[in-house]
Amino acid sequence: MANTVVVTIFSIIFLALEIHSQEAILHVSDGSTDKDYCLVYNSTWGNLSVELSTAMQYPLVNLTSNLLCSGSGLSPAEMKGKVLVVMRGECVFTQKALIAQDLGAAGLLIASTENMYPPSSNDSEYEKVHIPVALMRYRDFLDAHKVFGDRMQVKMYAPQAAIFDVSIIVMLAIGVFTVTMGGYWSGASERERVRRGPSLGGGDEDKTDSGDLSLYSPLKVVIFVALMCVMLVLMYYFYKWLVYLIIAIFCLASATALFSCLDAVMDKIGCGTLSFSVKGQSLSLRSLVLASVCIAVAVVWAVYRNEDRWIWILQDLLGIVFCLNFMKTITLSNFKICVILLGLLLVYDVFFVFITPFFTPNGESIMVQVALGPDAAGEKSNIVAVPADPNTSSEKLPVVMRVPRISSWAQNVCGMQFSILGYGDIIVPGLLVAYCSRFDVWTNSPKKIYFVSCCIAYLCGMVVTFTVMLTTKMGQPALLYLVPFTLASSALLAWQRGEFRHFWSGTTYEVLDSSREPLLTEGATDSSTGERKC
Repeated sequence: MANTVVVTIFSIIFLALEIHSQEAILHVSDGSTDKDYCLVYNSTWGNLSVELSTAMQYPLVNLTSNLLCSGSGLSPAEMKGKVLVVMRGECVFTQKALIAQDLGAAGLLIASTENMYPPSSNDSEYEKVHIPVALMRYRDFLDAHKVFGDRMQVKMYAPQAAIFDVSIIVMLAIGVFTVTMGGYWSGASERERVRRGPSLGGGDEDKTDSGDLSLYSPLKVVIFVALMCVMLVLMYYFYKWLVYLIIAIFCLASATALFSCLDAVMDKIGCGTLSFSVKGQSLSLRSLVLASVCIAVAVVWAVYRNEDRWIWILQDLLGIVFCLNFMKTITLSNFKICVILLGLLLVYDVFFVFITPFFTPNGESIMVQVALGPDAAGEKSNIVAVPADPNTSSEKLPVVMRVPRISSWAQNVCGMQFSILGYGDIIVPGLLVAYCSRFDVWTNSPKKIYFVSCCIAYLCGMVVTFTVMLTTKMGQPALLYLVPFTLASSALLAWQRGEFRHFWSGTTYEVLDSSREPLLTEGATDSSTGERKC
């Protein structure tokens, strides 16, 4: 059962790509009052001004009683030089746009009662349309009509989002901090285990003496990744049911991880436990208080998980402790297992992002569909839907770190924009960092050289990922860069130090260099270490 939960959790941590949409602002005024509304547009159909001050102002003509699938009954003299607003439906966007253009309209707004995506067409149709075409929420139009009546004057403009945003630095810091701390924690746990000496009780080879799960068999790793593929496909077909199961698992796992992290911090600072007995059972007051706090935090996240304005802080906190605990709990026994697991997950990531669109009915990747939820149907991988009703949010899988884009905080009327980093982009290379940290312990490496070099490689991989993302203006599957950087740097270091054979196969109580001594010889126990227990 525990392994099934691990597979389920591991299956959902690769579902995040950073994605962007083409959003604009409709500025409505009547000379004394003004208000802004969200637009979704396609820059191929007429570029919009980037500033309100330079945007042209036009009268708005209310044609919401007309679908504009034909121009009959409409006078070009009444439409010329004005922006028309019509209802969505019955005919394609191109047909509506060409009719509006033939009527002499300066622009076309299509009121939608459905989730909005940038209007699209084939390349040959793009060349025929020369006026701006955008979608707006029908509820927004009703609100504007209620406020301004028929005297609406409108400007359409699309503020340029900053190419570089402070949120990227914050996201980079979160990733590097989590990977570094997770690797350090794994190494510290291994150091304590080595000091106690090897377990004498036999037992399950998959478990360490601390109860952590160890992956040591290539076959088990292959089966593990295969189960992840099955889980992803199941979520693709049964998303609306499984999403709540994943949310429940995340709440349980994140509460457990938060307890584990806080308990370790309390031990580190020497906080007492204040134990007491109830009906013969020994209980720790500290554990009871920590458990209550952790459960409360997880419940608060579950209740307010769709409150974008502030819940991202709590989700990032739970995400960090989740990744830390995962990296400490799941251990890879040697570099061979690291290569197999990270290599398979890289193929997994690429296949479900870039290959599956050739097989799905709407040409969308399975991973993007699952990551974005059912409302992502029909959208492209670098486009985000704008919901028809901003007060209702579709359920999303809790698989990403989210930081609001500071540059768009004040001006964005379509909803908060986020920089996103998937848990998989932290955990997958983090497992290798954790192995390097444990190898430093096994070999008593000076200055934790394997751990430090792998962390630096992760930082370099992240920098390259964000650089490519900013250059191409498209989200990037970070494992494409992180896996080669971390694997190559670790292998080169082991080869340069003449330790590659041991690094590849893994070793715990073996002296690799006569100038270095292991922490303990095999079978020894350290009775002299009397560390204070809380």
